[in-house]
Amino acid sequence: MNAATARISLSSLRAHKRRFAGTFTAVLLGVAFLAGTLVMGDTLKASFGSMFGNAAGGTDAVVRSADTITTPGESQGVRSPVDTALVDSIEKVPGVAAAAPSIQGAGQLVGKNGDPIGGAGPPTLAGNWIADPELNPYQLAEGRAPQKSGEVVINRGAAKSGDLKIGDTTTLRTPDPVKVTVVGLATFGGADGMAQVTFTGMTQADAEKYLTPNPGEAATISVRAGPDVSQQQLVDALTPVLPQGVEAITGQASAEENTDMISGQFLDLFTTFLLVFSGIALLVATFSIHNTFAIVVAQRTRENALLRALGASRQQVLGATLVEAAVVAVAASAAGLLGGIGIAAGLQALFPAIGFPFPEGDLVIKALSMALPLIVGIVVCLGSALLPAVRAGRTAPLAALRESQVDDSGASRRRAVAGGALSVLALAITLVGVLVSPSLWLAGTGAVLALVAFVVLGPVVSSRAVRILGGPLDRLRGVTGGLARRNALRSPKRTAATASALMIGVAVVGLFTVFAASLKATMDQTVSRSFAGDVAVSAPAFGAGGSGLSPRLAPAIAELPEVGNSVGLGRGVAEVDGAGRQLTVTDPVDLAKGFDLGTVDGSLRSLGTDGLAIARDEADKRGLTVGDTAQLAFTDGKKEPFTVRAVFDRSELAGDYVITREAWAPHRAQDSDTLIAVTFKDGVSASEGRAAVEKTAAAYGGPEVQTRDEYAQSAAGGIDMMLTLVYALLALAVLIALLGIANTLTLSVHERTRELGLLRSVGQTRAQLRAMVRWESVLVAAFGTAGGLALGGFLGWILVKASDGASDSAFAFALPPLQLTVVALVGLAAGAVAGLRPARRAARLNVLRAIAAE
Repeated sequence: MNAATARISLSSLRAHKRRFAGTFTAVLLGVAFLAGTLVMGDTLKASFGSMFGNAAGGTDAVVRSADTITTPGESQGVRSPVDTALVDSIEKVPGVAAAAPSIQGAGQLVGKNGDPIGGAGPPTLAGNWIADPELNPYQLAEGRAPQKSGEVVINRGAAKSGDLKIGDTTTLRTPDPVKVTVVGLATFGGADGMAQVTFTGMTQADAEKYLTPNPGEAATISVRAGPDVSQQQLVDALTPVLPQGVEAITGQASAEENTDMISGQFLDLFTTFLLVFSGIALLVATFSIHNTFAIVVAQRTRENALLRALGASRQQVLGATLVEAAVVAVAASAAGLLGGIGIAAGLQALFPAIGFPFPEGDLVIKALSMALPLIVGIVVCLGSALLPAVRAGRTAPLAALRESQVDDSGASRRRAVAGGALSVLALAITLVGVLVSPSLWLAGTGAVLALVAFVVLGPVVSSRAVRILGGPLDRLRGVTGGLARRNALRSPKRTAATASALMIGVAVVGLFTVFAASLKATMDQTVSRSFAGDVAVSAPAFGAGGSGLSPRLAPAIAELPEVGNSVGLGRGVAEVDGAGRQLTVTDPVDLAKGFDLGTVDGSLRSLGTDGLAIARDEADKRGLTVGDTAQLAFTDGKKEPFTVRAVFDRSELAGDYVITREAWAPHRAQDSDTLIAVTFKDGVSASEGRAAVEKTAAAYGGPEVQTRDEYAQSAAGGIDMMLTLVYALLALAVLIALLGIANTLTLSVHERTRELGLLRSVGQTRAQLRAMVRWESVLVAAFGTAGGLALGGFLGWILVKASDGASDSAFAFALPPLQLTVVALVGLAAGAVAGLRPARRAARLNVLRAIAAE
């Protein structure tokens, strides 16, 4: 590329810099979101790594069980406890300076207001307070260590959340309620806590009493090395004295495992989630950028033709356009990097305010986290401008003599045929992938093809769609509405390209709205079909958090004169024929009264201490029937044969494997229930029965008592939280789409300067001109919104059906009319907002200068 080409490009940019303002902003926002996500992810990983490293700085080795049982969906397995008597043997090993058992379990503190602290996902932990400050990952910041039963140290973050201070007395759910007095506050690795995880440190005697079924057992044993003994040397010295099934790992390896656990369970998922939305934002930006360059090239047809007539080659005209795109791309992407750093810094300050303590530390800015968004921004911008640049290079010199060019791109027969073929192919692949032979890959391929088909068919259907959508404008707004409709119709390809950006944003919003509504409908269907009780008692927590329900609560409720049946569902883990599985621990006879299990083969009454009930789908997968034997291996290392004595149909709430409490008792760890189903006696009113259950539950920590409908709604409560986050993230994509609409209209106003001047000269008022441009924007937005809702509904159906085929649960498809109507109205309102600036600019045109414009 020669200097003349570069001068032409830079001169054009200086002369028409306002034309590329929208493109610059779209690239900047997309790159900033991507860069901010990467910087935040790097910072979180480094901060957590530093925090775990500081917390375990004095621990040189960790002794633990070597075997784990990992169930589907869990990243970390459950380990057997180790004997605390090993501490004496370990302390005698040369090179060992100190050793202490670490007893851990679930323990949820109750705040001053009576509400539980934490539990909304992150664990609420309790354990023994380790006296050796170098072996204890928590450091005493205020007060003293617990010395007698009932005294506890809690992490400072939990104290702030629960408004607790030293000297306060509160309740610790283990899950049985225990009265405790706060005597100290602690930090973890210099922070107020390990993210939102809460910790309660007790005396060792209390920890053994409330957190383990058998005194003398610990989760791990922490070991500190003597002078001049490395961590690996310590592990090598410990290994020969450890019994079979017990291993020693270095303290550094333990800290890295904890960091990897946080990364695998939260950070990787969270950053991937944000990167997906960054991709959506950049995809939307691609359409806006392409449309801007396409319009600019069309407006400069005569200019480019004159350059060709004066001797410029096609390559020079193409190169000049690409240089313009490159300058915009580099400048916007560089600005986006600075914006991304600002976003990461803002999130670092915002997270503590919304209840997620961002670990302290400086922002970590890696070269890859800067280079990748920069490259992506430049590639996206140049790629979007490539086709318009090629079109500019093909401009013939004789085009300088033409006044205008008719845009018939929307009526292309080849486009219609190609779009129709893609639609048929997408539908066929989708139907095969979700109905005939369920496959996530086929369903995903069908979804991508459907998106491409919508984009290809956009210019073909835009004319008819705008005529239909704009039909009422002729009657409601008269001549102004008719002109707005004709303006939107004059360039079908441009209208479709402008609307496509908004269509993708609305489609993703519609996709998640439909999927969330389907998840709620599925939950309602599951509870309505499987839950046979009158009320449900559940712990106010979900995910890994909370302490669960006391296993003594269900029997206590059953003794009430108003109650006919009360059954609690506990949870356990075991390997079934070598595969880790979740177990439901309950009374099988009462289970059949509180839950609808469908058809049951065999007998639930005969499970005893060596019997098993299995869901029919799971039994079919494993080839098990009534009378067969399965080998169960528990976390305590014991293996026992269990006989399948019942096979039942519905497992949504009951789980796939059911054993009795008597069978689980020898192998249990900290015992708790997750749900209690209560059925009232005949003649007992709902209010009377509920009041009696609530009074009894209050003595066990006050868990929530809900009707079936309330339980279904609360179980789906996390969906609304997820949807709110999704909407907030997608707002960026919609904003970029609106910038594209505004930019297109601004360029269109510039293109129609003479025409607008003539309209003003024949009597059109400024208000009418503003209204015409605004309604044109609304029509473009209406087309994009309507297409986005249709595409989003179709993609939502694909996702629901694909999830149904990929899991054992039956998913229900639901279209939420109210939410989708709100999305449609927001899309139309956004279109009106996008048209405000172009409308004002059009109304400010000088009539005489506009008429004289070329």
